Amino acid sequence: MSGFEEMEKVYDPARVEDTLYRAWEENGYFHAEPDPAREPFTIVIPPPNITGQLHMGHALDNTMQDAIIRFKRMQGYCTLWMPGTDHASIATEVKIVEQMAEEGITKDDIGRDGFLERAWKWRATYGSRIVQQLKKLGTSCDWVRERFTMDEGCNKAVIETFVDLYERGLIYRGDRIINWCPDCCTALSDAEVEHEDSASHLWHIRYPEKGGGEGVVVATTRPETMPEPI
Repeated sequence: MSGFEEMEKVYDPARVEDTLYRAWEENGYFHAEPDPAREPFTIVIPPPNITGQLHMGHALDNTMQDAIIRFKRMQGYCTLWMPGTDHASIATEVKIVEQMAEEGITKDDIGRDGFLERAWKWRATYGSRIVQQLKKLGTSCDWVRERFTMDEGCNKAVIETFVDLYERGLIYRGDRIINWCPDCCTALSDAEVEHEDSASHLWHIRYPEKGGGEGVVVATTRPETMPEPI
């Protein structure tokens, strides 16, 4: 038909989407500034770890956030979708150590400073990859405000918050049974531990009564957690 471009039989996302997204960014369509005249609506992105690249779970999660933030924009809210990435230090360390093992070197070979240098290079490579993947999804984040959890400002804010909570008596430091990684030589959260059932032993500890008597017997598989009988 004269005057009309023939529609392609197969959709070519590379030709369409990159150009469109670049125009969105250049025109600042996702950027937000405080506006007292409008009610604010903010989503802080659950920051993806820099341990590699995004997966289908990230795609689903960010698609839902994007739909919500775009809907709120159309409703007239002053909207901000705050983007960022997370260091996930222990998991990232494992990835870097695996990479070093392929090269035949260890952390002891390069020292602390050498390992930190590699860690920041890893962040530059995979942090940037994750951001580009999020943009490929069409996410309408305010990329001007992008943050990394180990940025100086974020790091300072976390330290100040912990000190403030400690001084107010809301958190404290104490002795606890923890998950310990003998390889990384650091504490691990329950979420980072793969639990495995194994045959063990049951210890019986008798606590005598004050002034005599048989007392009470406590059975446990973790005798190190029990107080010593007096």
